[in-house]
Amino acid sequence: MRILIIEDEKKVASFIKKGLEEEFFTVDIAYDGKKGLELATVEEYDLIILDIMIPYIDGLTLTKELRKRKINTPILLLTVKDSVSDKVEGLDAGADDYLTKPFAFEELTARVRALLRRNEILKSNILTAADLKLDLITHTVFRGNKEIYLTQKEFSILEYLLRNKNRIVTRTKLIEHVYDYHFDTETNVIDVYINKLRAKIDQDYEKKLIHTIRGSGYMIKDE
Repeated sequence: MRILIIEDEKKVASFIKKGLEEEFFTVDIAYDGKKGLELATVEEYDLIILDIMIPYIDGLTLTKELRKRKINTPILLLTVKDSVSDKVEGLDAGADDYLTKPFAFEELTARVRALLRRNEILKSNILTAADLKLDLITHTVFRGNKEIYLTQKEFSILEYLLRNKNRIVTRTKLIEHVYDYHFDTETNVIDVYINKLRAKIDQDYEKKLIHTIRGSGYMIKDE
């Protein structure tokens, strides 16, 4: 899953980015509202974490602008303001949740997971296909009763494929969701990771789950 942080305090932004990456999220950062608006309208994100007090375009104005442009990505507002009226203003602007600084990182990640669940048909922290199970909280993967150990990137790619099971996922879409926007889209690294996943997930099983759709991309089939 890919998250955009819009926060002008670089230490705070770096702290959140590091923590979310440890939770297997892909994270981009913008340090002002102008850059944040550019990224949010050009790139595809699953969640935006947005500080209210940022340069050029403040968080509330940015939220209203994104909603005006029909960008419905969930928005979690961060702010030092904690009055009820401030929270109401933020939610009325179009935000989905509100977190007051300073905050415990554990609470931030819980709110992130809740917003991601709320934005999807899937309401569980467990993703499945046939006898394959991926746990979004413990970051464990099982095929039947056997635990499969994945690297962070392997886990992220498998997660995205499972969220889109029975649908074709292009290489470009995979790259967008597991790497930041600086990544070279011409590389064949996705194919390399898919081969590694196949070796771990499909090699010892009669039923193959990961399929190559020639000229299009990949698909996890669960039918």
